[in-house]
Amino acid sequence: MNDPLRFVIITGLSGAGKSYAIKCFEDMGYFCVDNLPTTLIPTFADLCVQSMRKIRRIALGVDVREGEYLIHLMEILQELKAKGHPTEVLFLEAGDETLVRRYHETRRRHPLAGEGNVLEGIGAERKAMADLREIADRIIDTSQLTVHQLKQLLVEIYGGEGVRPTLSVALVSFGYKHGIPYDADLVFDVRFLPNPHFVEGLKSLDGRDPAVREFVMGHPQSRQLLDRLQELLRLLLPLYQREGKAYLTVAIGCTGGRHRSVALVEELRQFFEGLGTPPAVTHRDLYRE
Repeated sequence: MNDPLRFVIITGLSGAGKSYAIKCFEDMGYFCVDNLPTTLIPTFADLCVQSMRKIRRIALGVDVREGEYLIHLMEILQELKAKGHPTEVLFLEAGDETLVRRYHETRRRHPLAGEGNVLEGIGAERKAMADLREIADRIIDTSQLTVHQLKQLLVEIYGGEGVRPTLSVALVSFGYKHGIPYDADLVFDVRFLPNPHFVEGLKSLDGRDPAVREFVMGHPQSRQLLDRLQELLRLLLPLYQREGKAYLTVAIGCTGGRHRSVALVEELRQFFEGLGTPPAVTHRDLYRE
């Protein structure tokens, strides 16, 4: 017998955070589909059961745009449960004032506003979604929540053991004469360090070579810089992670991108590995003249 699927139906009022919630579930490893016609959900479930991808956790976005398909949703939920698939309905809502403000800020049109104003559309949507709200297993009011707080709450409820927002770290060495990496979040200039380029026997090597790394890191200012960088990163990493940042790119630059920056990146590689966060390392300009 195939293992059951876990379904979370994400629904609620337009502007309450459904689209962002779906992204959060995707980050937690759920297979996510937004606005799949409700009548297709049983067929979709059967395909997932048979899939070679071992799909076991699924989040489906459903909103008022489903129109007449919403009528069938109650029956669909019962069908999923009858097949042994744990199914939960998550309903997101917010106060009228909050929803109106969000629509004004984004300048989006409310799906039920028609020729009227946003408030009228919100009222019509509350009425249309009332039955679905009534059967919801969990209702979250996002009026006072930031996107980061909403993500943290969803992870705590639906993530399961060991699931927490993760931060992927990338380290990039580069040469200033070739330009700063466009995707860098933090950029550090190490051109003040002694340059192996002018040392006989080291010019043709790069910062991965033990002799070059020993030369670069053998100077007191290099060790002091590395200590300060590690201290700064120890401070920043949990703060970035708490705010929901998914990627952090740290770029270290010297003149040509072959010696000093490479040596520092290799030192930081060991630092991140020691923290249990192995980084992706790129020596962008290692072979450029």
